[in-house]
Amino acid sequence: MDTAATDVALDAAPTLKKKPAEALARVRAPRRLGGLVERYALVGALVGVVVLFSLLRPLTYPTPGNLQNVLGSQAVLLILAVGLIVPLTAGEFDLSIASTMSLSAMTVAVLNVQKDWSLLSAIGVALVAALVVGAVNAFCVVVMRIDSFIVTLGSGTIVLGAIQWMSDSTSVTGVDSALVDATVATRVFGLPLQFFYALALTLVVAVVFQFTPIGRRLLFVGRGRQVAHLSGLRVDRLRTGAFLTSALVAAVAGVIYAGMLGGADPSSGQSFMLPAFAAAFLGATAIVPGRFNAIGTLVAVYFLVAGVVGLQMLGVPNFVQQLFYGGALIVAVALSALVRRRAS
Repeated sequence: MDTAATDVALDAAPTLKKKPAEALARVRAPRRLGGLVERYALVGALVGVVVLFSLLRPLTYPTPGNLQNVLGSQAVLLILAVGLIVPLTAGEFDLSIASTMSLSAMTVAVLNVQKDWSLLSAIGVALVAALVVGAVNAFCVVVMRIDSFIVTLGSGTIVLGAIQWMSDSTSVTGVDSALVDATVATRVFGLPLQFFYALALTLVVAVVFQFTPIGRRLLFVGRGRQVAHLSGLRVDRLRTGAFLTSALVAAVAGVIYAGMLGGADPSSGQSFMLPAFAAAFLGATAIVPGRFNAIGTLVAVYFLVAGVVGLQMLGVPNFVQQLFYGGALIVAVALSALVRRRAS
């Protein structure tokens, strides 16, 4: 009897070993599916928006011309949003980023058009001016320990005043045609060069965040500054670098914006701030959920723009765009916080 029982037990052993593995596989399968849905839900939403407006406006929305317009016209917004995720990843706000972009554009226009400086010299001064703004933000936040929300809100307002003074509150046009050619006039596959600049920056930031130590350190600082400091990271240096990077990227966006307009406007740059924040937070719910990431930001920018363009083609009033961007920002922040809590 004992021998027979033993034989039965041995015969059943492989089956018993398989059952936990099969059960574990059954548990993991829904998790993997849920993870995929979470990662690519925004991509699906983008596709859904495109399909919806294509059905509603079949003669105008799903056309090559509209596609080229949507992709090519949002380079400045994409660059600004990608620059914004650097301080956000480090746990800081930069509300001066749109003002810094406008400062860069106006500096190029004033020096090149009104002062007859060469284009390269004007661009160089614009980059330095933006870095000064970033350095002031970093000093007040990192050294003086003032909240970044307050500091960058104040510095952005000061920069707006400086722009009004520089331009005498008027638009400046007639910038060197070489800048126009390098941004919007020259096209590849029907798309302006500025689109490829924005795409290249997005890919660079994505690689830095995903595959380099500095990207992981920024994330570590943003998740817990004290823990990062106790772990031996140079937290203050990383936070300072985040502000300087944000300012530099904003300056690049400003130079491209000046080329797109053929000059600069003292107030139009502020219209980019709300969409940039909406794209950054909405992008944190996709691709790498719970983290500010460049590819997610790319998808979010074109999700927002695809929706706005569709609404425009339906003939809705202009104020609906502001409602759309404002609502998107609120939803994006809520979803981003929810995803972060689930990931932690």
